[in-house]
Amino acid sequence: MDIYKSPFESRYSSKEMLYLFSDDKKFKTWRKLWIILAETEKELGLNITDDQIEELKKYQEEINYDLAKEYENKLRHDVMAHIHAYGDQAKLAMPIIHLGATSCYVGDNTDLIIMYEALELIKTKVINVISKLAKFADKYKSLPTLGFTHFQAAQLTTVGKRATLWLQELWLDLEEIDNLLSKKRLRGAKGTTGTQATFMNLFDNDFEKVKLLDKTIAKKLGYNDVYPVTGQTYSRKVDTQILNVLSQVAQSAYKFSNDIRLLQHLKEIEEPFEKNQIGSSAMAYKRNPMRTERISALSRFIISLPINSSITASTQWFERTLDDSANKRLVISEAFLALDAVLETYLNVASNLVVYPKVIQSHIEAELPFMATEIILMEGVKRGGDRQELHEKIRVLSMEASKNVKQEGQHNDLIERIIKDGMFNISKEEILGILDAQNFIGAAPMQVDSFLNEVINPILENNKDIIGRTGEVRV
Repeated sequence: MDIYKSPFESRYSSKEMLYLFSDDKKFKTWRKLWIILAETEKELGLNITDDQIEELKKYQEEINYDLAKEYENKLRHDVMAHIHAYGDQAKLAMPIIHLGATSCYVGDNTDLIIMYEALELIKTKVINVISKLAKFADKYKSLPTLGFTHFQAAQLTTVGKRATLWLQELWLDLEEIDNLLSKKRLRGAKGTTGTQATFMNLFDNDFEKVKLLDKTIAKKLGYNDVYPVTGQTYSRKVDTQILNVLSQVAQSAYKFSNDIRLLQHLKEIEEPFEKNQIGSSAMAYKRNPMRTERISALSRFIISLPINSSITASTQWFERTLDDSANKRLVISEAFLALDAVLETYLNVASNLVVYPKVIQSHIEAELPFMATEIILMEGVKRGGDRQELHEKIRVLSMEASKNVKQEGQHNDLIERIIKDGMFNISKEEILGILDAQNFIGAAPMQVDSFLNEVINPILENNKDIIGRTGEVRV
């Protein structure tokens, strides 16, 4: 307890995302890259033996971390430290480990592999949130609720239609994630400044073999392509592209969390609240929206990160400079870990939203009389009234009812005033029929059906094997 621990490890992020950014994942991937490099060089004619490759494979999973740390303290170079530690185990293979490569062969390729695997995990969680919200939207597609513009009561919508707004944002994000994954590439084997000079020397200036080495390594790792040109590193613009997509998902989650926090204040919809959960240390009655507040807090952090990677990408000197390294260790990992925590929480909330229809109805009843006045006006005209006189009458009665609400703290009695006035020649029963909330929701239920059937359900069907997560909220 006497050293700093990241809250992503102790409070927020899932074990699967934490593992992707662990030392074990990183250094096992390094060793995998060294094995594939040796195998491919052997296949292309270099003097590397099967015994050397088998020895490398024998120790691939047995990383001697303590020895690697000793080497790094002495050499001040993490890649060389792990080469020596690996070579101390695989003595026969030591002469050919990292043959022709530069540090970025393992460093950059591993970073890309981990980011793309993490992006696949983010995609899985986004799809699971979409699945939960789709069920919610379908269930409540016809339940009227007040719409809000400027957080002022506006035309009615439905609870399910509002949920499609949250869904559509995630669908747009999913398109961006898929676009990135469809174009994923590795750095490959490009050499110290990207010219492949060392590999040209190893293969007697046979450029076709050098190109084949580059692409074969990528294919063995499951990638269809490499970046056609690099300096020592892949372009740091790739990091910015990825962080921009993570930011977009965070923006969508942030919007959802703000909406739920406001709805919880209105007591219309609540995030889940556990039996023994405490909302406030002082005010025992409180049910604070801690889950959605966590989404907001972490999303704000993620949204702030792309500017950092943009600065890094734009300040790289020529073929490489090392001021990206320490920055990347923080920004990339924490962006993914934070978004993972956001989506775990989002999934938990979306799976267990609590809706209070009677509260929603009471809020509608408080505002609907004002919204119904145009229809009442038209009905009065149909029954022989003068449009201008009826308009003035409604204006006066509306002001009186508004005063009753705002200054006296009473309920909205506009309808009673209209019925009592008698000028509109409409019975109480007819006006109450006009006030049926279903008359004011337009095509909202049909829009929900159309959006789910045409856009969302095909995505869920295509990804049914990964659906079923519920989301874990730690601490």
